[in-house]
Amino acid sequence: MTAASTLPALDLAGRTALVTGAASGIGEAVALALAGAGAKVHAVDRDAAGLERLGAVTGVQPHVVDLSDLDAIAGLPTDVDVLVNNAGIQHVAPLEDFPVDRFDLILDLMLRAPFRLVRQSLPHMYDRGWGRVVNVSSVHGLRASAYKAAYVSAKHGLEGLSKVVALEGGPKGVTSNCLNPAYVRTPLVEKQVADQARSHGISEDEVLESVMLEPVAVKRLVEPAEVAELALFLCGPASASVNGSAFTMDGGWTAH
Repeated sequence: MTAASTLPALDLAGRTALVTGAASGIGEAVALALAGAGAKVHAVDRDAAGLERLGAVTGVQPHVVDLSDLDAIAGLPTDVDVLVNNAGIQHVAPLEDFPVDRFDLILDLMLRAPFRLVRQSLPHMYDRGWGRVVNVSSVHGLRASAYKAAYVSAKHGLEGLSKVVALEGGPKGVTSNCLNPAYVRTPLVEKQVADQARSHGISEDEVLESVMLEPVAVKRLVEPAEVAELALFLCGPASASVNGSAFTMDGGWTAH
């Protein structure tokens, strides 16, 4: 019997990463995981207080930037080997009442900003012959929900952008993939739970059970650390041929 082949442990020493929405939730977990693997991490968020806490971690450099200010993106580092597009917000309203300015803001932050970050990072990745673009999408990049027109549109657009990057970058050593979790235990989701509990006059536990977790088979929120582990996998040696894919972490939502 031949011994099973083993892959080297993930070592990102000498690599530089940029993570958006890094002050909390998924972004914070990913930034910490990448720094723990040896990467230099540029942590980007508009939340100065959250970034200050994260900036105490060795290898993490904070950048207080509002990514909805698209012109500000040009001031961020471009010598990036790993780009994690994670920043996002949510707004829930019927289409006929959805504020036009809010729709535009969400697309700026969650689709136009990732495009600009990819565009200015790819030349460095191409020069080095290696790069990883990890787009934190959502189950809503694959499925729609009522009252979330902007979020669903942005995430579907991010899926398409990721595939184009995969096709163009693959021959040059750059892969691009999406992570598609269901509801993750983040400040964004916790706010949604509280808002829905107030609007429906039910408890937060009931919101989780009857609304958010109703379509999933695994009846719990996804933890940010789980998403971070999958992001690390996409930066490691076992994922060299993984490109243009969407990785569902949705508890079975899309199995319907």
